[in-house]
Amino acid sequence: MRTFFLILNMFAAIIVSGQQNIDVLHYKFEIQLSDSSDNIKGRATITVRILKSSEFIELDLINKDSTEKGMVANQAIENGMPVSLEHKNNKLVLKPSTLLRTNEERTFEIFYSGIPKDGLIISKTKYGRRSFFADNWPDRGRNWLPCHDDPADKATVEFIVTAPEHYQVVANGISIEESSAGNGNRLTHWKEETPISTKVMVIGVADFAVNLAGFISDRIPVYSWVYPENKNEVFYDYALAKDILPFYITRVGPYGYKKLANVQSKTRFGGLENANTIFYSENLITGARRSEGTIAHEIAHQWFGNMATEKSFGHLWLSEGFATYFTILYFENKYGKDTAAAMLKKSMAQVIEFSKKSNKPVVDTAEKNYLKLLNANSYQKGGWVLHMLRRELGDSVFWKSIRKYYSIYSGGIAGTEDLQRVFETVSGKNLKQFFKQWLYTPGQPLLDFYWKYDDALKKLKVSIDQKQNQLFHFPITVKIVDSRGKTLYKRIMVSQQSESLVISVKEKPSMVLLDPEVSLLYEEVEKK
Repeated sequence: MRTFFLILNMFAAIIVSGQQNIDVLHYKFEIQLSDSSDNIKGRATITVRILKSSEFIELDLINKDSTEKGMVANQAIENGMPVSLEHKNNKLVLKPSTLLRTNEERTFEIFYSGIPKDGLIISKTKYGRRSFFADNWPDRGRNWLPCHDDPADKATVEFIVTAPEHYQVVANGISIEESSAGNGNRLTHWKEETPISTKVMVIGVADFAVNLAGFISDRIPVYSWVYPENKNEVFYDYALAKDILPFYITRVGPYGYKKLANVQSKTRFGGLENANTIFYSENLITGARRSEGTIAHEIAHQWFGNMATEKSFGHLWLSEGFATYFTILYFENKYGKDTAAAMLKKSMAQVIEFSKKSNKPVVDTAEKNYLKLLNANSYQKGGWVLHMLRRELGDSVFWKSIRKYYSIYSGGIAGTEDLQRVFETVSGKNLKQFFKQWLYTPGQPLLDFYWKYDDALKKLKVSIDQKQNQLFHFPITVKIVDSRGKTLYKRIMVSQQSESLVISVKEKPSMVLLDPEVSLLYEEVEKK
């Protein structure tokens, strides 16, 4: 047994001293693109802080395979001197001549080339024009960029793209330079000074029409980058962003970037929340402004997911659940409570349907296929958790907690336990039971609700039975309406398998409704 543990500890040490021993501080990616080939050439200059002394560092980069797609790393250097490089099993191992010491900052240049298997979509737009669109989420950046492809490792980034001069290039951050690169090429340089995860680093290279929709707070430009063929329709739809952005600034906190660009693209998703450079599916927009929800969702991610980032994909609800609920909050503010209630009911139905096929909790650290986390748990149920927190604690405490959470974790990473700690601090309440049952426990309450009126005693008995295996603790409201339309509300604290409440009323109610204000995520037993 001693030998086994010794070997295990040696293996753990190797892992720690490799991929997990760095904090990437800055990436500079110099990318060459052409119209004659899908092969790209790259030079990545990567500055890292060493977290633990080691002989090597490890980065992610997909190898070339039998299809001839993938990257080949040709050379690495540090301070002009060659660095030992090994590229296999989709890992890039750099071993410099000197020991990497704790807290040192080291900069390496990596030269590579290849045809991306994924991550950078080289294709044609729906109008037949050649284009290049990054699509890194969740961990696909490694298909074309040497990187530490982990949402928790945030870094500043520069993209210097050399491409045929008929293209326009958009990327994270602000434009630093556009100049002729000779031979019919143009060099475009973008720089992002706010640390971001590789999942939301992006370039878009296409024949674009570009529109300035306006400025927010007289300092944040809002741009639209769209295909020339449908520019009027898309400019019109994307202009919604200049109305959405101020809502989040006012309610949550300052916008973390120096611009917002909404980009028509070839992303596989309906929308992709790349930091300050949001990509939308090329077919999403029609000029009828029917995609306001998608635009509001992706803009919300600039606060939740991009600035305040989940520490791992297992806590994805801190990104997607927030964006889902804040879209509802935006619609509630603009269109009213009835609209928000309808959206919540639709979300509830999606959660219930998903729960019949999956027995997994919202916080799902076991799932390693991150694309499978794009489900109703991460989106709709995550949003419902926030809604129930708001209902239970009240608007004032809810918004104070949200602003505090954002002020603490903006620019950093957070886990579900961090959000819980903030809400408990602000509210002064112990929320262990709440977070455990809604985020770490699969499913939701299945309630059998019924009532009976005793005309002789003038008493109404309201009963709620929990039919699911795992007991939930929650408050729920009952609405009682008499024959004249007079309304009475009663709040019931449910913590047992069966709960009853006896209420004195003068006549048999004409209606008794459960959860009239749409405050609880639950499924009701169908009556036969």
